[in-house]
Amino acid sequence: MTESTTFCPVPLEQQPLNEYQELAQSWFFSWVILPKWQFARKLTWVIILSLLICVPISAASFPPQETFFSFLLCSLLGSSFFVGFALVRLYLGWRYIGDRLRKTKIVYEESSWYDGQVWEKPPEFYRRDQLIFQYQVQPLLKKLQKSLILLLGLMGSGGITLWLIPN
Repeated sequence: MTESTTFCPVPLEQQPLNEYQELAQSWFFSWVILPKWQFARKLTWVIILSLLICVPISAASFPPQETFFSFLLCSLLGSSFFVGFALVRLYLGWRYIGDRLRKTKIVYEESSWYDGQVWEKPPEFYRRDQLIFQYQVQPLLKKLQKSLILLLGLMGSGGITLWLIPN
């Protein structure tokens, strides 16, 4: 690829390519880039850590000695909300970068005085960003969408099961 002679007035930290690279290297947002089983392991850790909060609350509602299955199901449902929050946060972060990569115009701030400017990408920048979106970001968004749908299905079936269990 040849070096571009097009001037880009957007500050480096606000250029979509640099925002993408920063997000891909961050501790939390890089989870989605991991293979499926490693991504699932990270989400399992979220469940385990959130059980520290959910188990005492569930125990107050469903004494484990009397209604163990309801207690366990309620604890897991509560901790799955934390996983849901994590998945939504991951999705929103990657969606934001995807939108910045897909658009032909970039809104940016020249300084910290909220003086928003708009810069139209030249065709070479636009094509590069489209390729990054199509082959890097879009598969991650699909992975997150599938994960959210799976989680909602599990939560729904768990909620129905909890509702159907006689107390």
